[in-house]
Amino acid sequence: MAKQLKGSIVALVTPMHADGAIDWQALVSLLDWHLSSGTDGIVAVGTTGESPTLSMTEHQKVIAKIIEHVDGRIPVIAGTGSNSTAEAMKLTAQACTDGADACLSVVPYYNKPTQQGLIRHFSMIADVATKPLILYNVPARTITDLTDDTVIKLAEHPLIGGIKDATGDIGRLHYMMERIDKEFTWLSGDDTTAREYVAAGGHGVISVTANIAPRMMHNMIEATAENASSPTSIELDQQLAAFNRVQGIEANPIPVKWVLADMSRIQHGIRLPLLSLSFSYHEQARTAVEHLH
Repeated sequence: MAKQLKGSIVALVTPMHADGAIDWQALVSLLDWHLSSGTDGIVAVGTTGESPTLSMTEHQKVIAKIIEHVDGRIPVIAGTGSNSTAEAMKLTAQACTDGADACLSVVPYYNKPTQQGLIRHFSMIADVATKPLILYNVPARTITDLTDDTVIKLAEHPLIGGIKDATGDIGRLHYMMERIDKEFTWLSGDDTTAREYVAAGGHGVISVTANIAPRMMHNMIEATAENASSPTSIELDQQLAAFNRVQGIEANPIPVKWVLADMSRIQHGIRLPLLSLSFSYHEQARTAVEHLH
């Protein structure tokens, strides 16, 4: 890969005004915060960035804006997945043209393809890419699991260069690493098990929690990569655990966007069918964030 993808890569929220319109000023402010806080990379318009409810035009504009503002200082991974192969191809080609360092493509959701369908889907997307394609396996959201053997087969494509694995199953990492013999980027997509993933040989995490604790997440992943048994690695992971648990009280990105708004980093804007965090969870979320400062 032209730029090594490793460390704490934030799955960036897309800040919005109360009416759901994209808040471009807040987006720039978030990027500056991450650049000054040690974040190692940005994922633009992934699930946390509300890709399902951004229009194609908005999707492309947010990616282009992030690439422009980051200006090569850290890698930008464009979220360009879709359950439509043609749409994913279009988004991927455009993001590569706009200067993304890599593209992140999720397993197609809702339509439940076979493994052979997944091979053809991702291969066709990679065929139009000019930058590495990172596969994204998150069966909790997509229902369909991208099996280890399918990943191994897809890795034969020269432009398929890594995976974001949100299963939390570290044994799968071991199995695939032993069978893929080219340079490949291994990224956790699960904050709860990110430390274990990196300790087992992964390169980093695409993190939701990094939205609210960028420096701490960077330091935890860095300490783990240097020495997984270090007290710093263990202590920071324990501190991050409280908010990692809060992520699950309502669907991502509801909790993280509410916390960022409570921190005055963004406004309380989120698009239907998602709503702002239920009042009954506000105190729990605030308490969890206290562990991060």
